[in-house]
Amino acid sequence: MSSSENNKRIAKNTAMLYFRMLLTMAVSLYTSRIVLNTLGVEDFGIYNVVGGFVTMFGFLNSAMASATQRFLAFEIGKGDKIQLRNVFSMSVNIHFLIAFLILILAETIGLYFVNTQLTIPPERMIAARWVYQFSILALMVNMISVPYNAIIIAHERMNVFAWVSIAEVGLKLLIVFMLQWFGFDKLKFYAVLMFGVALLIRLIYGLYCGKKFKESKFRFYWDKPLFKTLISYAGWNLWGNAAGVIMGQGVNILLNIFFGPVVNAARGIAYQVRSAVNQFVQNFQMAMNPQIIKSYAAGDLKYMHQLIFQGAKYSFFLLFALSLPIMLETEIILKLWLKTVPDYTVIFTRLVLINVLVDCISGPLMTAAQASGKIKLYQGVVGGLLILNLPVSYIFLKLGYAPEITLYISIGISIIALLARLKIISPLVKLDILGYLKEVVSKISPVILISMIIPILIKSFLHEGFARLLIITFSSLIVVGITIYFVGLEKNEQNFLTNKLKQVLAKLKA
Repeated sequence: MSSSENNKRIAKNTAMLYFRMLLTMAVSLYTSRIVLNTLGVEDFGIYNVVGGFVTMFGFLNSAMASATQRFLAFEIGKGDKIQLRNVFSMSVNIHFLIAFLILILAETIGLYFVNTQLTIPPERMIAARWVYQFSILALMVNMISVPYNAIIIAHERMNVFAWVSIAEVGLKLLIVFMLQWFGFDKLKFYAVLMFGVALLIRLIYGLYCGKKFKESKFRFYWDKPLFKTLISYAGWNLWGNAAGVIMGQGVNILLNIFFGPVVNAARGIAYQVRSAVNQFVQNFQMAMNPQIIKSYAAGDLKYMHQLIFQGAKYSFFLLFALSLPIMLETEIILKLWLKTVPDYTVIFTRLVLINVLVDCISGPLMTAAQASGKIKLYQGVVGGLLILNLPVSYIFLKLGYAPEITLYISIGISIIALLARLKIISPLVKLDILGYLKEVVSKISPVILISMIIPILIKSFLHEGFARLLIITFSSLIVVGITIYFVGLEKNEQNFLTNKLKQVLAKLKA
């Protein structure tokens, strides 16, 4: 398949994923507000910290998920259907083993930690245990789903994710209303219903894959060399994913121990804003990642490098355009969105968005490392840097610093990790570091500086309110769009965008 056809496929898949995102984001933001007000700040914080603690056990699963996606996409790129079926079957078997292992860990070490170490009011401990147990069940269901989701991504059937995700958020919206209809303990009931949604979505993906992809029909298959290959690859991913989980949920637990569940609620809200905004980038990169892996498998490194540069640059531009008005008008947005805004939510939200802006340009580099298959040094170094978040945060919190210090630390480590990724990945895929700096960093830096001038001036001259929010939002989008076009894009990219806009206008006139 030519690079032109690949680009069209990426564009089509991105469009489908954005269609999914717009609907899911709108519903998710609405449901977050209702859930916060229905559960209350304290119960919302309990759900956030206990559910988040359970996701820490998912680092085993995340490591294997990366290996599964990489090997499935790689075999499709090679065109080896027999090995593709073998990889899928082995992946299913391995994920069942991981689910069983995590169940044992969660019901021993994990349960002890929840009962003795987390800061939870005694009268809500039973409800917290309900959240814990049903979060474990939901995690196990999601683990078993990984190979099926991976085969859909490898085949680039992003429309399936679009429709199933719409169904998922629809069910979660129904949950919000069900919380208000029945008189059960709302925190317990919410945990049970969220597990039910996870189980139903798992069944939908399994039925689809069984019908559409012959290689996804489960059969017990065991190949010791293939098992060693997958586990060896996943082993180093394990370290990297453990570091990522510790960086996120480990710090969340620290905040709970030092400050209690109200701060967890603030952090949870900030990360929901992050998740909503970051979906723009995740959808774009999800559509692009299989092509990065397949181009490496086919030996087309030139096209692979082009995808890495464009993926990093476009990801940042998308995220920055959305994040700038949110960072400038965080207070009023949170007040309009939530009836109750917990302390620290504003500063958490701003810092989380800065952090994700740094991280987003690393996405294509991570995929390039996965494509090469040589991840030992990459995961060892980058994982080691990320895991520093926990001890460094603990030291500063112990010294009496405010909760937001954890995010300042995270931003600093993310910048160092980006530089480390570049240095390590360069020889693996023959990527030119200077080319990356020229095509990515030198393009996004002036866009940031120029785009911020007018919105900041508007904010300084107008009084806070809904009118200022609208003016800053529209002016930010316009200024960022113009700056990206004239400063952030190359001439050929400008011509491509202009031609596409002309085609759209011509169709509208017709």
